[in-house]
Amino acid sequence: MAVKIRLARKGSHKNPFYRIVVIDSRKARGSSYLDCVGTYNPQTDPAAVTIDKAKADEWLQKGAQPTQTVRQLLAKAAQLQ
Repeated sequence: MAVKIRLARKGSHKNPFYRIVVIDSRKARGSSYLDCVGTYNPQTDPAAVTIDKAKADEWLQKGAQPTQTVRQLLAKAAQLQ
């Protein structure tokens, strides 16, 4: 099973809010996911990113591949801590 760490969109029309989730890469963006490792809110200034570092590291060690956007968010969160 190919597992990805990617964004799942929530929120209303023109008001996006994203969960950073671990999901099978073959599933649709809004379908059920294995685990939620954080959130991303681009509407605030600056954008709010919260990531459970322990969960994210656990999934990365298990072989989950982050998307390019999530990789950037993980790097940004690591710099802030």
